[in-house]
Amino acid sequence: MSTVHATRGLVDVLCELAADADPESLSVRLAATPAGDLRPLDGALTGLEPETPVLSDFYFPEAGDALTNVFGVDLATPTGQTAGRFASHPDGNPDVAVTDDLHAQLLVAVPPWKTGNVRAYDRNGTARDLVLVDAEPPEPDALG
Repeated sequence: MSTVHATRGLVDVLCELAADADPESLSVRLAATPAGDLRPLDGALTGLEPETPVLSDFYFPEAGDALTNVFGVDLATPTGQTAGRFASHPDGNPDVAVTDDLHAQLLVAVPPWKTGNVRAYDRNGTARDLVLVDAEPPEPDALG
């Protein structure tokens, strides 16, 4: 079974966002960082090749909603920079739903909104192992 890697901090924040949105569902675009660019929280990252993509960042779901609702285009997310998607399922079903916007990697969370209730899937809806990485993405450049 293939593995989906994500930073523990990202998954924790996504669970908090899902809890805040409950009873509504939430869909969030995710970006990945190569493992070699991450900043480990404790010691060094072991067992990951430097080029391994690790889901590490998200784009705020409400950013650009006004334009999206009018034109159907999400201008808040840079083109080609989303490696995955997070979806919350307040109904408690952890399986991929027909309404989920599939990406190469999909994380699905169900209540209670805890890290252990997040599942990983590929774009075909096939379950994948989710491995949480204790690291942070690099600081964004001060100049953007």
